[in-house]
Amino acid sequence: MELKVNIGYEQLLILVKQLPAAKIMQLKAELSNNYIGKKSASDISDFQQFLLHGPVMTDKQLHEFTENRKQFNQWRMK
Repeated sequence: MELKVNIGYEQLLILVKQLPAAKIMQLKAELSNNYIGKKSASDISDFQQFLLHGPVMTDKQLHEFTENRKQFNQWRMK
């Protein structure tokens, strides 16, 4: 059996504050050990997703880019 409840953050915070201190510590340990690390590792922002799937230079393109950069730098020095 599964029960899903849609509770706002403020309401959840009020409920947690009503727990005894031992249960709050147990909840904190459970979240720290099992949930937060896994959740933050799996959550990737749109910008991170963009960077990870963006275009990548090949070695040949990098070599051409550095050669062009050298030539532009020489041209500006003259």
